[in-house]
Amino acid sequence: MAKKREQKRKHSEEEAEKEAQLHQQQDLEASSSDDDVSSEEEGEDLILEGVLMRNPEVESSSDDDSEDEREYEHIKKKAKASTNQKTKSKTKKKQKKKKQSDDVTEIIPVNFTFNDMNEKYFHGIKNHLLTQPVYAGHSSALADTIIENISVGTLVSTDDGEDNIYGFASVLNVTTYSSNDAIKSLKKLWLNTCPKEHKREMETVLSGKTKRPAGIFMHGRMVNLPLEITYVLHEQLVKDMDWAVDNAEGGEEERKSLNFGAFVLLAPCSRDNTTHSIVYKNFDDEIFAGCAEFVYTIGSADLKKGAGGGPKSGDGGNNDYLVNVIVMTKTGHREGMKELKKMIHG
Repeated sequence: MAKKREQKRKHSEEEAEKEAQLHQQQDLEASSSDDDVSSEEEGEDLILEGVLMRNPEVESSSDDDSEDEREYEHIKKKAKASTNQKTKSKTKKKQKKKKQSDDVTEIIPVNFTFNDMNEKYFHGIKNHLLTQPVYAGHSSALADTIIENISVGTLVSTDDGEDNIYGFASVLNVTTYSSNDAIKSLKKLWLNTCPKEHKREMETVLSGKTKRPAGIFMHGRMVNLPLEITYVLHEQLVKDMDWAVDNAEGGEEERKSLNFGAFVLLAPCSRDNTTHSIVYKNFDDEIFAGCAEFVYTIGSADLKKGAGGGPKSGDGGNNDYLVNVIVMTKTGHREGMKELKKMIHG
């Protein structure tokens, strides 16, 4: 009996040991499974696969952290910082892409047309004149005169059925319109502000006694009008002048009145506060100034008491608003056209 009990006891112990080993194996498998799940969930955030364990036989440092643990913490922080930086970088890229998408400008196709002067364009022309202080005081009268001067004048509109004006150009004979109050006022302003070295030349140009007449070269346009359209606007004006001379219905007298020998162009500009140099509002005016016989400046003080009546809405009341008077011959004007074409078309 005692022998049987001893055998039974040993068998029970063996069974218990087997069961303990089985439980231990199951715990290890469960632990391994948990690690796998954790790895899958962490993705890029996974730092290290194992965990550093302290060797119980090695004494702790004074701050209760072993050197290995401090190194691990250092590596962990660096890895985390790197992961965060990647996340921030990805976020910035997404934000940049979104911003670029938001900044895309919608392009609307527009068909520009070049038309002869017509009364329906009165308000459009007047609005352009109002943006130039030298013309603002006589904008209505000048708009009427420009429309009346149908032989030499062109304007830019669109084929959308509206009467919007995106730009215009015209040349008014100084002698033909000598009785026009607006023209008389402009001539007075030019002579009163002209420097002594050019006074005699200016008086000759405006006298109406030259072999070929002088014309007031007037143009205005939207600031963002395409460069190619700006050139065509000037080109159409040249064609208008050539056509008018060749097809004058009033005989030799009218032909002479349209065969201009000189032009007076009033160019809006301002003075740079840093360099004190003149800055032209229109780039084409600067090109024509480079081909001129002479150029002089009318200051804002003279504009206030002259024809323009002072700065208007065009410059927001800027006291530094200036106007350059550009006097050029027909040859100079054609040279300016060549330079303009070269600049735009190469």
